[in-house]
Amino acid sequence: CGFSTGYGAAINTAKVKPGSTCAVFGLGGVGLSVVMGCKAAGASRIIAVDINKDKFAKAKELGATDCINPRDFQKPIQEVLTEMTGQGVDYSFEAIGHADTMIAALASSNMSTGVCVMIGELDSGSEISIDPTLLLIGRTWKGTALGGWKTRECIPKLVSGYLEKKFNSDLLITHTLPFAKVNEGFELLRAGK
Repeated sequence: CGFSTGYGAAINTAKVKPGSTCAVFGLGGVGLSVVMGCKAAGASRIIAVDINKDKFAKAKELGATDCINPRDFQKPIQEVLTEMTGQGVDYSFEAIGHADTMIAALASSNMSTGVCVMIGELDSGSEISIDPTLLLIGRTWKGTALGGWKTRECIPKLVSGYLEKKFNSDLLITHTLPFAKVNEGFELLRAGK
């Protein structure tokens, strides 16, 4: 799910165009898969955003051109991204599942033509309150599940793409544990490792 969702968010849901700029909020398995999808689509600039600097090396290995930590700035991250790009990114992706980062991702996209894709899941029943002017001028806000793939048709295509070395999702694997250590795996996940 993680790879197909993130990769597909860039390829299918956002339809990232060559030469475009992208921002990816959250560098877990899904966010790193978004980075891979943006790179595969030909994005010229991929800005990875996370509060865990330990994830930056992997993000750069997978195609991120810039890595930034919101805690390193005195201003909201959407302002930082807008200043870095001049007018906001063409595509932004939220792969964390927090309302505030969803709003920041939307606000970091170009006000007239930007596309923001929500990937992270909020708690069931959660609501997001936004300033409607974020959308009035022309931004597009989308959500995605499984990256827009149709499982029966597309999962076999992803497997073929992997076998043909069109992408290397093995780079996302950080640990291999036996099933008996599944709880240790969840602890590593929660610790951002």
